[in-house]
Amino acid sequence: MKDAADRLGYLDEVMDLLFPPAGPGVRPGVRTVLPHRLVPRRVVPRAWWHAALGRRLPVGRGTDTIETHLSDVLGRRMRVVVHVRPARRANRKPILEAYDESGLAGFVKIGDSARARRLVRYESEVLRMLAGRPLKVVVPPDVLYHGEWRGLEVLMLSPLPVTSRRVPSRLLVSAAREIAAIRPYDEAGSEEEAAWHGDFTPWNVAAAADGRLLVWDWERFAVGVPLGFDALHHFFHRALRRMPPAVAARSCLAQAGGLLEPFGVDVARARRTAAHYLVALAERHHRDGHEPLGPPAVWLNPLVDPLESLL
Repeated sequence: MKDAADRLGYLDEVMDLLFPPAGPGVRPGVRTVLPHRLVPRRVVPRAWWHAALGRRLPVGRGTDTIETHLSDVLGRRMRVVVHVRPARRANRKPILEAYDESGLAGFVKIGDSARARRLVRYESEVLRMLAGRPLKVVVPPDVLYHGEWRGLEVLMLSPLPVTSRRVPSRLLVSAAREIAAIRPYDEAGSEEEAAWHGDFTPWNVAAAADGRLLVWDWERFAVGVPLGFDALHHFFHRALRRMPPAVAARSCLAQAGGLLEPFGVDVARARRTAAHYLVALAERHHRDGHEPLGPPAVWLNPLVDPLESLL
């Protein structure tokens, strides 16, 4: 119930941004919150068969909404479905599905705060850079539109043909290697330094039908990190689904040698890299002002403090 209330409270704020109230005399439109007001997940255009479903949600129906903006810049009529996002994430932002007459046309990220605007702008820059790289394994989305509307950053990305195929471990390794070899400005890097996706998690990747790896959410891409960060990040976040953060962190450190062996990293350096990764993740959470894993003093410090001389 508390999660639903938080989501609905944030949703009301988002809908006012995307569908601002029109002038006097203009009746609001109506959307539906699905699947139910107690389990809010998506806000869709109202249809007649929604009468027994969800929650009716009045929205502005003026001449300057996110739908009219996308329709204008893309040159065709667009309709959006709004994802009901968690209200307490550090990098939260509205995410939309955009549809035209032929079906799903893309996904839209809305930068509605200073942090979210920076992340959206940066992801647009990263994806445009990747579009000019001859990637063989990794398939990122294309930028279909990037602009500003009513003080919000708007980024529309092509939909990737996501499948339910299992992602082979060798494909994950190949993709992480290719990402690590990316040099945004063709600068030289040391053997121990690489690029990383920054959020290489099971929910941000999928196996493509042609054997490549679909990878989205590039807003945390960075360079100059130790080789193997993406592999460690993927393992750690899989582990977090099954165990508490402190246990997952210990497991990440213990398994580092095997995880980074495909990258040619020896066991000693792999352990150092894992410790660096966990510290970097904790620092990211600190910068974001959000600690989803709890205080580092609980889940991280007891593990890395004895390794201080190695870092």
